[in-house]
Amino acid sequence: MPKKKSTSKTTTKKVATKKTETKKAPVAKKVTKKKTVTKKVTAKKPTSKKVVTKKAAPKKTAKKKAPAKAKKIQTTRIVARVDVGFGNQLYIRGEGGGLSWDSGVIMVNLSPYEWAITTHFPAKEIEFKFLINDELWAEGPNMRVLVGKESVSSPMFLW
Repeated sequence: MPKKKSTSKTTTKKVATKKTETKKAPVAKKVTKKKTVTKKVTAKKPTSKKVVTKKAAPKKTAKKKAPAKAKKIQTTRIVARVDVGFGNQLYIRGEGGGLSWDSGVIMVNLSPYEWAITTHFPAKEIEFKFLINDELWAEGPNMRVLVGKESVSSPMFLW
């Protein structure tokens, strides 16, 4: 018998291959010596950045209050017209204006028959009484003077 040819087809598969690029090695460059030139570099002024600010709505300006007025220092003057005798001093005791009932303050002798004291202490009223040598009290009730005023009196003493 004769041989039969096979009718089957033989198939070959083609496998897709990716082409990969090959990297080329860097080409060596010729190195030549160059002359170095130095340049003078001037310092640059620092540049300031411009700051953009947002404009705010104008504020209502409050009226400035006047500074608190300093209390005016009021001078109170007390004058006594009396002869206290040679070698004696006139004192004053009281309340307010820096005076105390416990110890007297010597008054300044302006003339043979006039004594005075000036106070700058804040008070509404000063109550006082005169003494000779801070021992002998003047006769009569205590005297009063408003701050900022002047009191002129003639006290009486019993020796």
